[in-house]
Formats: sequence, C-alpha cells, structure tokens
Amino acid sequence: MGTKYTQLSAEERAILASLQAKDHSIRQIAAALDRPASTISRELKRNTGRQIGYRAVYAQQQTRARRWRGSRLERDAKLRRQVLDGLKKGWSPEQVCGWLERQQGRHVISPESIYRFIQAQITRHKDYRWRHYLPRAKSKRGRRGRKGGSSALHIQDRVSIAERPAAVGDRSVAGNWEADLMMFTRYGQALLALHERSSRLLIVGRSNGKHAEPIADAIASLLGPLPQSLRQTITFDNGTEFARHYELHRLDIQTFFCDPYAPWQKGGVENAIGRLRRNIPRKTNLDTLTTRQLSNLVRAYNNTPRKCLDWHSPAEIFCSQVLHLECESILPPLRGRSRARASGRGGLVGYRDRVTPLPSLPPQGGKG
Repeated sequence: MGTKYTQLSAEERAILASLQAKDHSIRQIAAALDRPASTISRELKRNTGRQIGYRAVYAQQQTRARRWRGSRLERDAKLRRQVLDGLKKGWSPEQVCGWLERQQGRHVISPESIYRFIQAQITRHKDYRWRHYLPRAKSKRGRRGRKGGSSALHIQDRVSIAERPAAVGDRSVAGNWEADLMMFTRYGQALLALHERSSRLLIVGRSNGKHAEPIADAIASLLGPLPQSLRQTITFDNGTEFARHYELHRLDIQTFFCDPYAPWQKGGVENAIGRLRRNIPRKTNLDTLTTRQLSNLVRAYNNTPRKCLDWHSPAEIFCSQVLHLECESILPPLRGRSRARASGRGGLVGYRDRVTPLPSLPPQGGKG
C-alpha cells in the first residue's frame, strides 16, 4: 500500500512559523515536526505572503480558500431551482430546508447556506433584486432596533394573562385564539387577525378603523359559527380597540390580556402578521386589495409548512387534528331555500360581506 500524506495542521503551522522566525533551516524544521523536508519546502512556497511572510493563520486561510469550490447552490442547479421556487412562494429559508428534508427524508441544506448564497449574489453582482427572495427583503443581515410602544390602559373587566389556564399556554388544547389589528398608513384601514394557538390557523377579516364595538362584532362573526370547543379563550394586547371584549362572554369565550409592554405573550398572531406584511406592507391601500387577493394570501399562509408543526401546514393540522371534518359537522345539513338563507352564518365560509372568508381548506389528510 502507498503512503498516505496529510497536510499540516494548524498546530504544526504555528510551530513552523515559530521555528522559521528563529532562522531554523528547512531540514531542522522538518526534523522537529517529523515531516519530510519536501513538505516543509512546499508549505513555505505555497503559503508565504509577499509582505507578511509565513504566518500560521494566513497559511490556514490560504489552504481553506484553495479547497473551496463555490457554494453548493452555485454547483447544484437542481437544488438551486428547488430552493428559489420555495423562496418565491414567500417561504423563509428555514421553511424551505424543512420542506426539502421532509420530502427527501434527510438533511439537504441549511438555512445559513441559503442566506449566504443570497448575500453573495448581492455583494458580487451588486444586484439588489436578490433581496426580494428573502421574507423581509433586507439587503443587509442583522436585526434592526425597535423602540417605542404603548402604555397599559385601564380596560373594563380586564383579566390578566397570568390567570389564563395552563393548558392554553402549552398549546395542548384546541380552541384558544389570539387577536390583533394589522394597521395601515391610510386612516381607518385595518385588518383583524385571529390566530389559533394549537394549529396556528389564521383567519383575517376587514375592519373599519379601531373602534371597539365593531371590532367586538367582527370577532363574534368570525368565531361565532365554530362549536363551543373551538372557541374557548382569546388573548388580546392592551389596545383600546379591544375594550368591548366583554361582549364576547355571551359566546362563552373567556378573554385575557397581555401584560403591559409584552406583546410577545401573544407571539403567534404577532408572527402571523409579520408574515402577512411581506405581501401587504403598511403602505398598502386596502381599497385596491380585493377579497379574493386577501383570501389567497391567507390561504398561502395556512398551507405553508411550519417547523413548529413538524413541517406540516396549519391547514393540515386544523383539518386532521382539530376539526375532524370527516367525523363531525358544524351545523346539520339544510335543504332548499333554508340553506341559502343560512349560508352567511352556518360554516367556516360565507361570513358577512365586510369579513374576509376563511380560505378553503383541503380534505382531512390532504397536502397543504
């Protein structure tokens, strides 16, 4: 069998640099490292800088640079196409990686590799259009600081989140919701978002401003058709738009409020709104956004694989584990003209015109 050669390690390069600085000969260095003299000669020739001479760190960097053959996404056209197709759907790099792992049954690529690939295209070609492949379309990596916030408000019959049942906090029970308003630049334009904590399903309805009474009516319209087991609690922040929360008690819905300056306590709906902002930024004029377009955006959200759901979609979980659509129905079947009259109040779709209907869901066990 032939002799197996290995390159110098980082420790050996450090010793080499120290001995060379002391004017040791190549053969003396080779003897100290128990290496052939040709290895030391080749190392000095390949990794010595013109100005800095031989440095262990510089030599290690040069070795790594020679081994690099480019990003995997640059070398694998098929994988690059799959990743970019997922990003075009509005998925995050982590969601793309999770979906690929679920499809192929093995780890395929990491989110960091995708972020670095996008950043490399921006840096190398100065083409900032690549940033639109990322969820937040940022051309520079890193978090942006946030400041400001609202003070706690005195709300009638307000119940603190500390008194909320423990089963709601661990998401083990269905029927617990979070609510928030998605505000826009134009005065009076807003979207009401309801987020189910267990399945992460999202329901969105239009709202005319932040007045408390119509907000309470809209929530009742969205959750009213559901069976009692699927509308047990709802959690708000301390905004005045939720001051009439007690009107939901007639539907046997318990209401709770986050602590002051702690919107993260209803992080599910906050995250959902952040995802919708990718396609509906704050400057959007809702008058130009049709009900069909809004419904399609919500449908895309509900059919996006989520890491917290083991890369299943909220629609899959909502259908197969929450509603059990094949085993029960919300209302008994109606006949003739009675069915047409009840279509606006009987199921998950067909709410009043001012409320965006829930996107159509696939049958139980369907792919999201």
